[in-house]
Amino acid sequence: MSLVETDLDDGVLTVTLADEERRNVLSRELTTELVAALDAADADPGVRVVVLTNRGGVFCAGANLAERSPSTADPGPTDAINPLALFGRFRHSPKPYVGRIAGHCVAGGMGLAAGLDITVAQLSAKFGFTEVRVGVAPAMISVVCLPKMRLGDAQAAFLRGNRFGADEAARLGLITMAVPDEDLDAEVDAVVADLLLGAPGAIAAAKQLTVVVPSLDEEAAFAWTAELSAGMFAGVEAREGMAAFLEKRPAPWVRGRG
Repeated sequence: MSLVETDLDDGVLTVTLADEERRNVLSRELTTELVAALDAADADPGVRVVVLTNRGGVFCAGANLAERSPSTADPGPTDAINPLALFGRFRHSPKPYVGRIAGHCVAGGMGLAAGLDITVAQLSAKFGFTEVRVGVAPAMISVVCLPKMRLGDAQAAFLRGNRFGADEAARLGLITMAVPDEDLDAEVDAVVADLLLGAPGAIAAAKQLTVVVPSLDEEAAFAWTAELSAGMFAGVEAREGMAAFLEKRPAPWVRGRG
């Protein structure tokens, strides 16, 4: 049975972590399946938006400690998870990734939640950097979590290893919003509907802004964005989009969900 399930519906690919029995831990098997599903999504022109969610009461419980423990008879390679292919991939993909967190999310799961573009979680979900309580540190996931957090908040969360609510995860910047459990699907659907109104190329460019601009000084940032803007205004999407706006009709890429 597959540990990662996919379903494509009118341009929206839902990727579901389905190892409910093991709380969707990042085992070698689940990680391999997940990376393959995400690779396929990035390569498929029919996929406009990707929604990552879970089955069961846990979104992701982090590393599979049974595999990673030094006491395991055959622990396997310690670098079984390629952090760039998993946690770091979302910000480099041209496609928008939405998190639908319907359960608890701790340790390595925090890397998934923070790495996504827009993440909606149910209020009952608990979050936490629990690594220090089993003798390790939130090393790889810090690369995607730290840019979203104030340093003082990160120090407290990393060092304490305590669990906190979804509303606190939103305050810390690790997720976008926390909503009542019964509103989770409606809020995710609203986010996806907005994304389907945007031009694919424009969304890819908007994602680039959040990656490239913070790494540049002011002069370089204005130069890079001016070139990007000029190229987009001269492009096919802008021509089609502005014509549709002036003619009061939907742009050719607009579609509804399902």
